[in-house]
Amino acid sequence: MPSDLNADQQGLVEDVLTKEQQDALTPERVIEMLKEGNGRYVAGDLTIRNHKAQIRKAVLSQYPKAIILSCVDSRVPVEDVFDRGIGDLFVARVAGNFVNTDILGSMEFACKVSGSKVILVLGHEHCGAVKSAIDKVELGNITDMLTKLMPAVEAGSEGYSGETTSKNEEFVHLVCEHNVRLNIERIRKESPILREMEEAGEIAICGAVYDMDNGQVDFLEDRS
Repeated sequence: MPSDLNADQQGLVEDVLTKEQQDALTPERVIEMLKEGNGRYVAGDLTIRNHKAQIRKAVLSQYPKAIILSCVDSRVPVEDVFDRGIGDLFVARVAGNFVNTDILGSMEFACKVSGSKVILVLGHEHCGAVKSAIDKVELGNITDMLTKLMPAVEAGSEGYSGETTSKNEEFVHLVCEHNVRLNIERIRKESPILREMEEAGEIAICGAVYDMDNGQVDFLEDRS
């Protein structure tokens, strides 16, 4: 049945988060919201949003709830995965979801300047960058990029009795998790600003792995 609403009226038009509303959020509540949004994504119940109207509402300011470091993989649509709209998230992407100076600066901007409450390092199953690092692929600038993932490969290999190749999905998953955890450690070690904010309870730094087979995001226990 055709809708009686025109294109401008269809879909949810959320108010862009204000600074006051952002200030009232706790890191714990933001993590809950990410988990709730992922639940809707897994269930196929994504919120229908009017992006045209939301763009106009977000022109003059932004106070996102979180910054998510994801892989560049096209199969990980970050905003959809957490059912968030325009103005809700900062998203940084690099193959293998590792931190460097530019990413750390972006995280400091998101949290210290713009008030985001959560930093989430998001790895994913079947990661091509992780597999390439395991196989020690050498090709142009990719070679240097993959060195950032080698600490995770080494950590995954330590004490592992199975096949340590990209054909072993169990090992790939293990390296993926180690990569997430090691980059959380790097954030805390290499950014005094973010470490102090976390210690003060102003932000949470956490990790998760996205399962491409079902869309589920599994948050990792912090073992730091």
